[in-house]
Amino acid sequence: MEKVDLHTHTTASDGLLSPADLVRLAERLGLKGVAITDHDTVDGVEEALHEGRKRGIEVVPGVEISTLWHGKEIHMLGMYVDYRNNNHFLDLLAKQRDVRYQRDLKMIGRLNELGIDITIEEVMAKKGRGSQEKNVGRPHIAEVLIDKEIVNTMNEAFDLYLGKKGKAYVVPDQMSPFDAIEAIHQSGGAVVIAHPGLYEQDDLIPLLGENGLDGIEINHPDHTSSKKRHYQEMTEKMNLLATAGSDFHGERHGSMYHAQLGTCTTDIRILKDLQSFCS
Repeated sequence: MEKVDLHTHTTASDGLLSPADLVRLAERLGLKGVAITDHDTVDGVEEALHEGRKRGIEVVPGVEISTLWHGKEIHMLGMYVDYRNNNHFLDLLAKQRDVRYQRDLKMIGRLNELGIDITIEEVMAKKGRGSQEKNVGRPHIAEVLIDKEIVNTMNEAFDLYLGKKGKAYVVPDQMSPFDAIEAIHQSGGAVVIAHPGLYEQDDLIPLLGENGLDGIEINHPDHTSSKKRHYQEMTEKMNLLATAGSDFHGERHGSMYHAQLGTCTTDIRILKDLQSFCS
């Protein structure tokens, strides 16, 4: 089976590899394709496509859009989006990045209130090469906390401060997942809900299905075997695509964030299925 990994991050958002380096790693690992799905940006797609053409790796232009439903973050993956010519879509992503930046400021403010000396400038300095202005996230904040020896690991940073139960966590003011579906479809792409097992919001999925959802990310490193079976049954019942992705970000301070590239894959034939959902 020729394998593809449909959920990856690069230095365009909070990944550690440049888009070209990610494609090179995919080749070394024997993958035949990857989707570039950076948070609220398509900035890394062009570079990845160029490298993919050189190496015979199929690159899916994608994005991971952060949304909010009943106070919980829900991530929506867009596959085969128009990353160059749809100004409305690109403007929407720019607004998303500004929301992310404002949230970072609030979280840093909460850390300051807890007596932790950290600035937005220090966090911005943690961006990898190619990251867009303001497109930093919680992993970058966590890196600064580790550097300052406030915490020892990424997991500790999220458990104590940055995760949903952390002391400095701020709920983002994001669009709804229904708005994300509409935006991705208007950009010509297909829509997949990312790692639904992390949300505890399964009642949302049928509603998304009624409003144009095209697929569910079943095979994800944070999904148990029972979760995978559960969502496989849901895709079959709802006639949706079943996708897979490692959510690769790279290794930070000795620990892999989510999983290594290629940990969760599916058959390359799914790309034709995804394209059939695109307008």
